[in-house]
Amino acid sequence: MPYTPASRLPKGKTDPGFRTKPRLAAELVAAAQQAGIPFRAVVADCFYGDNIGFVEALGRLKVRFVLALKPRKGTWAPAEAAHTPVEAARELGWGGPRRPGPWRRIRRRFRDGHTETWWAADAVLGGWGPQGPHRLVVATTDPATLPKLTTWYLLCNLPRPAARRAQQAQLAEIVGLYGLRNWVEQGYKQVKDELGWADFQVRSDRAIRRHWTLVCCAFSFCWHAGQARAAPTAGPAPPAATPSVPAAAQAPARGARKRRDPDGLDRDGGRGGVVAQGAAAGARLAGPVGVAAALLAWMVGQPAAPAVTGSA
Repeated sequence: MPYTPASRLPKGKTDPGFRTKPRLAAELVAAAQQAGIPFRAVVADCFYGDNIGFVEALGRLKVRFVLALKPRKGTWAPAEAAHTPVEAARELGWGGPRRPGPWRRIRRRFRDGHTETWWAADAVLGGWGPQGPHRLVVATTDPATLPKLTTWYLLCNLPRPAARRAQQAQLAEIVGLYGLRNWVEQGYKQVKDELGWADFQVRSDRAIRRHWTLVCCAFSFCWHAGQARAAPTAGPAPPAATPSVPAAAQAPARGARKRRDPDGLDRDGGRGGVVAQGAAAGARLAGPVGVAAALLAWMVGQPAAPAVTGSA
């Protein structure tokens, strides 16, 4: 469900249909759970990590998350303690690669084949700490200077293991999980620049949404076709699995017409779900939910995408 600005709704922010982007994101996570889409953790940039409501919503959903924080996002703490993530990172200390202190060496591998040495550590900020339900993990290429473009301040709720080796392995996992977020930026850049996300010449909300839907479909088909060409040809591909279709989602009988309000609401069922619930497969119709799950599983197993310039 795309975000609808309050200015497009009759009552603005007080309109019953208005939902903020963090609320929409939480609903997408809940819908993914209901659809049975497996995921290790939710990752998002600092727009969501700094939103208390979104963090609390993920907690209610009982899902793991790795969310970025703004370096200078202030929090309550004793006067002598750190008050921002960057201050907490500086308190960790750094004596160089031979005397790293609490920092642990992380090796990151990128899709183009090159590797980079990063460092990660648990920091303490307010109520966040290695032994608490919420942890502040700092990852950087240089703990001495904490470069702006290659330093991450991450809020996560993955429990910290007791063993030292397990801690280092988990820090590498947390950094790897957040590295997957660059795929979102990479995909959006392609959708916007190559496929014309913002190049619509219509004005109505419904027409704009239709344009966006076509662009997203084009991106999905290009991605799927590209991976099909790159896949090894060891033998004939097995037939694609067709997801089961709930009775409520099946097409109506021939001749039946479903009435809709001008804003896209069904007369008998409200607005459609945030995540597609399935579609009847046939000779001319693919199984979209099955393809999406397969693409997601493939992406999770890949190295990080190169960083996109200008991403948050």
